[in-house]
Amino acid sequence: MPPARVQRRNATFQHWQTLLTNRTKRHRAGEMLVQGVRPITLAIQHGHRVRTLLVDEREHLSTWARDLVSAPPAPVVQVAPELMAELGERTDGPPELLAIVEIPRHNLVNLSREAGPVLVFDRPSSPGNLGSLARSADALGAAALVISGHSADPWDPAAVRASTGSVFSVPIVQVDGPDAVLDWARPQHGAAPALRVIGTDEHGDVLLPDAPLRNPAVVVIGNETRGMSARWRDACDLIASIPMGGSASSLNAAAAGTVVLYEALRQRRDA
Repeated sequence: MPPARVQRRNATFQHWQTLLTNRTKRHRAGEMLVQGVRPITLAIQHGHRVRTLLVDEREHLSTWARDLVSAPPAPVVQVAPELMAELGERTDGPPELLAIVEIPRHNLVNLSREAGPVLVFDRPSSPGNLGSLARSADALGAAALVISGHSADPWDPAAVRASTGSVFSVPIVQVDGPDAVLDWARPQHGAAPALRVIGTDEHGDVLLPDAPLRNPAVVVIGNETRGMSARWRDACDLIASIPMGGSASSLNAAAAGTVVLYEALRQRRDA
């Protein structure tokens, strides 16, 4: 049976467009539009459900795309090149392949308490920063990325692009605020060892190299402009600052998170 085809801006195409721009409809549908070799490959490798593969009608696909379409993980739809270019948000020609992927769902209960730090990003406003920090979490061994409070959407196309697909490799959990994380990190009745909660701020209690990051911990990175909320600051056992020189007084939130994750990895390896 030949694959389905979409050659005009019909209702199906308009739905795909909303996955790019409308957060509410994206989450209501439980799916997102993903492009790029690495993001699509990682989504499949890590077992995330692909609902549809969209393929440009071009005659010559790359080896990667041809292999994927020859044994597809989902129904294949051939899409007119000009429509693929719109969905790919590109002006240099259409992408050869796009994937409609089910939004991953993770929760605190299933997170490892024995792996690297659980990184909390408090109220991030930039999808790019969120994606960049997910990429660092993946590269530097974080157990998970927890997004706290009102924030940018980790499944926004800009976040997925900035992560180069790492949003599919690292568990991402969204919570309303500190309470759920603290209940998980400090279980009652001795159910599991409590995890230390370490915040980050330019005015910290200790310098980052002196922070106890060798053992599993919860590490909190504040909002890009306002830092940690008062609730998170009060919840921290310790606040660490990154030693800095030069005229800059602070780092971009994603950069600061990357430095903290590297220090945690260094301490674990030295141990």
